[in-house]
Amino acid sequence: MLIRLGCELTLSCWAPTPVLALVHPHGSRLEDRRSPERLWLSPDRIAEVLTDADGNRACRFMASPGSTTLGFEVVVADGGHPDPVAADVGECPVGALPIVTYPYLNPSRYCDTDRLAQVAWGRFGGVRPGWSRVQAICDWVHEQLCFDYGAARSDKTAHDALREGCGVCRDFAHLAISLCRCLNIPARYCTGYLGYTGVTALPDPIDYSAWFEAFLEDRWHVFDARHNTPRIGRVLIARGRDAADVPFLRSFGDHQLTGFRVITEELAPSESALH
Repeated sequence: MLIRLGCELTLSCWAPTPVLALVHPHGSRLEDRRSPERLWLSPDRIAEVLTDADGNRACRFMASPGSTTLGFEVVVADGGHPDPVAADVGECPVGALPIVTYPYLNPSRYCDTDRLAQVAWGRFGGVRPGWSRVQAICDWVHEQLCFDYGAARSDKTAHDALREGCGVCRDFAHLAISLCRCLNIPARYCTGYLGYTGVTALPDPIDYSAWFEAFLEDRWHVFDARHNTPRIGRVLIARGRDAADVPFLRSFGDHQLTGFRVITEELAPSESALH
């Protein structure tokens, strides 16, 4: 299957402002591109795409005073399969973890593990280690939090989300990540494109989505506490410790986001034949 991905973001700045935007598919999806990546800025100006050590690809440009619009579009191929489920996978002992996973056991800006350790061990310490434990965490987080766009705010931690009982997809991810880390399971935050492929479309506009990956046995596995079911057409943009590491838009100066549209749609067979 082919999926058209893209966005149109408009921001207003008072002064010349450097900006980083995370809108390109992750470096691991480069071979899946079936069209050239189309990036444009209005007013027209120079932009560059930079890749960090984790494969995250950031678009860097200078926003002038006034309004600036960034647009992006690409078509990618996807296998059309739901997220893999490996129900029998166990955990990797802390003493045997790859060194690169240890940062994902630490607290971070939005994952305040010190305030959630008692909850984590009290509720999930007795659950069979491995996939079953992480899935039990996702089930519980999915039940505890109500999805509400109006509940989003920039300073909301995992503990805040649990206390308030509501949040957006990043809050579901932060809470599940925090509980995993409390139980010595490395967990990292993911942001990307996820549309309505394979599920009933909702009236809500498409937004960027957040999920997480947990390290079990010898590799990372995808989990999604917000939707809590394997999904089709998930396209990664970036990974980090939490949302503070990988915001879709980061300006090094004051700005207001005045326009926001995300595109994630499966192409019809007639359209697919053109790519």
